[in-house]
Amino acid sequence: MREIVFDTETTGLDFEQDRVIEIGGIELWNHIPTGREYHCFIRPDGRKVDPAAFDIHGIADDFLKDKPVFGEIVEEFAAFFDDAALIAHNAAFDVRFLNAELARLGRPAIPPGLVIDTLPMARRKFPMAPATLDALCSRFSIDTSKRDKHGALVDSELLAQVYIELIGGRQSALRLDMDNDGLSDRGVELVHRAAQRPVPLPSRLSPTEDEAHRRFIAGLGDGALWNSHLPPVAEN
Repeated sequence: MREIVFDTETTGLDFEQDRVIEIGGIELWNHIPTGREYHCFIRPDGRKVDPAAFDIHGIADDFLKDKPVFGEIVEEFAAFFDDAALIAHNAAFDVRFLNAELARLGRPAIPPGLVIDTLPMARRKFPMAPATLDALCSRFSIDTSKRDKHGALVDSELLAQVYIELIGGRQSALRLDMDNDGLSDRGVELVHRAAQRPVPLPSRLSPTEDEAHRRFIAGLGDGALWNSHLPPVAEN
C-alpha cells in the first residue's frame, strides 16, 4: 500500500484568501519509508505572508519571489501524490488549502476517502494528552533537533515516524534490516525467533480421544481441510 505523509505551509489561516507556499511529502510503502520525497516552495501569486505565519515557519516574501506559482508545479505535485493514501496532522487544514489551490486551476479536489488524519488517531490512542506534533515526538522519543521552525518537509519526516508509532508499525520496519539469523547489520537482535523442536512433543490425547477425533474427521469427507492436519497414527 502506497502512502504519502505530507505537510504544507501557508501565508495565513484563511484558505479562501491565503495561499500554499510550501509542500513536503514522504513516501511510505506498506508503512515503511521508501526514501522518495517531494518538496517545493511556491510563490503565493501576490499574497503576502502574514506576520503571525512568518513567526511559525520563517518563510519570507523575498525568499518566495523567484519560486514557481502553484500552476507551474501542479503536474509534478499530482504525479507524486496521486494514487496514494494521504496522511497529515490536522489534515483538514492542509487539504482545504490544497483543494483551494486545485479549484483555482479547475482541477478536481482531493477525495476525502484518501485522507488519514493523525490528530484524531493520537487523541483516541492517548485521551486527554497533548496531541501536537511536538508532543507526540516527545512521547515517542523522536529526535526533533533538525526542526528550528515549522517546515513542510521536516514536519513530514517527523510525522512519518509518529504515524508509524501510532499504528504500531516499527517492528515491521525493523524486520527489513535482519539477515537470516534475525540480526541487524549491527549484530543487534531485533525480533526473537522461536526455535523448532527437533522432535515434536507427544500428543496429550488419550488413545480413546484420538480415535474419537479421527472418526469425527472421517465423517467430514475426504475433502475436509482437517485431513491434512491429522498426525500419523501412533505405533503401539
